[in-house]
Amino acid sequence: MTSQLTVDAPATDDRPTRPEPPLVRRPPDPRTPVERLRVPMPTDRVGGWLVALAITAVAFVLRVVNLGYPNKLVFDETYYAKDAYSLLKFGYERSWPENANDSITAGHPDVMQSGSAFIVHPQVGKWLIAGGEQLFGMNSFGWRFGSLVFGCLFILVTIRLVRRVSRSTLVGGLAGLLLTLDGLSFVMARTALLDIFLAFFLISAVACLAADRDWFRARLADHLVRHGLPDLGGRFGPALVFRPWRIAAGVCFGLALGTKWNALYVLAAFAVLTLAWDVGARRLAGAGVRANLALLRDGAPAFVSLVVLSVLVYVATWASWLATSGGYDRDWGAKNPDATTTRLLGRPLASLLHYQHDIWNFHTGDFINHAQHSYRADPGGWLWVARPIGIDAVNDIAPGTDGCAGPGNCIRVISGIGTPALWWVAVFALLAALVLWVGGRDWRFGIPVVGVLSSWLPWFAYDSRPLFFFYAIALVPFSAMAVALVAGKLLGDVDSGDRRLVAAIVIGTYVALVAVNFAYLYPILTDGLLPYPSWLSRMWFKSWI
Repeated sequence: MTSQLTVDAPATDDRPTRPEPPLVRRPPDPRTPVERLRVPMPTDRVGGWLVALAITAVAFVLRVVNLGYPNKLVFDETYYAKDAYSLLKFGYERSWPENANDSITAGHPDVMQSGSAFIVHPQVGKWLIAGGEQLFGMNSFGWRFGSLVFGCLFILVTIRLVRRVSRSTLVGGLAGLLLTLDGLSFVMARTALLDIFLAFFLISAVACLAADRDWFRARLADHLVRHGLPDLGGRFGPALVFRPWRIAAGVCFGLALGTKWNALYVLAAFAVLTLAWDVGARRLAGAGVRANLALLRDGAPAFVSLVVLSVLVYVATWASWLATSGGYDRDWGAKNPDATTTRLLGRPLASLLHYQHDIWNFHTGDFINHAQHSYRADPGGWLWVARPIGIDAVNDIAPGTDGCAGPGNCIRVISGIGTPALWWVAVFALLAALVLWVGGRDWRFGIPVVGVLSSWLPWFAYDSRPLFFFYAIALVPFSAMAVALVAGKLLGDVDSGDRRLVAAIVIGTYVALVAVNFAYLYPILTDGLLPYPSWLSRMWFKSWI
């Protein structure tokens, strides 16, 4: 006989029980695949353009005032403005005598030497600076005019990009307004440096990719409608090789590379992101597991449109150097006829390739890695505006001199500094965008996250050399985009009721705060005359001095 030990449960249990929490499931989307593929743009097409053009016009007016002041070459204008003038005259960069800046300021720019100059950045940005010099002469207004134009155009493109992504003219306009009131964007649009052109081409390339996403999804929807299909039924779908917006993006990336090489990281990051968009679109259309084939079948033509085309455009940007004979390293192929590259590529292209190798060695060599600079800004502090860049300064202006009323001395400075009210809030907006992208599966927020990370993180690999805060100009449109998209999320739909009203008041107050912050910084953005105490009141941290 076996015995079994049992424990009888009480007949009743008076202990309170907690109800099981209900499972939170996302309600199914009632829209058909065709409806989900075709997300309509805002209907205010004319109004959208009017808003974008009006904000861009305001930015232009703000930036053009006193553009030619100070009438001298400030900071790295001493390289790029003179290189641009050399390109106009000879098609390649020539060297200049030591007293060239004084001669240029006095109105006598034609003092170039006969020898070529070794330059460390490609020519696209310098050609755009040269365009202003061609129009207005080799003077401070002329060499800054190109930066002004493209510094305003990059606001226009950002507005259109954000409007497309958010499907809201209001949100797009908000992004443009924030850019208009950003101190670093303001200064870079008034200084003949290369980075404002880089920022323009990068944001233009991303805008083209966003347009390509819409174009591709619309073509998939057209395929379903044309064949009377509810979805692809597990098939891969049409092979869409020729994608005009993706080709346009490749051209923009090539021009960005032709301005500065660090565009390569942004190209790589968004090439991966756009393929992820393709996989998602085909899956949404009903391709099932075959959607993953897009990595190869869409990826191969994407590689040609983005990578191969951008390299071809980059080579084409050296056309004037290739067409002339006096540029640095231009005769390398002739001097090395037996080199493998010369035999494979020919003398001109072999010389160009060797020149690129010399430029790479400069950027990674001992000289630059051991260099020091008083305005060095480690990238870890860029998002917090830890160390702005001093573009120009005239210290110790005595009372009675240059309008200084005293009793103490005065100062004039141009500081490349971001508007803190924008930059600091953008950090939190980017964190929110990361959560909404990864956790909320909202593709829109991936663009500012990928844009900032790909423009920012690669610099940490080069922080042994002097890096400067103005390199962060490539981050600014993506940061403003993050703030605008998060603001749009807070606003909600038009039928959100009181929530929308409260959010509108908060966002309006915030924009006013950014405007006040920008106005307060305006004198140190424009070389304005300030008593020392007034200047110090704008230097909120010791690292800003």
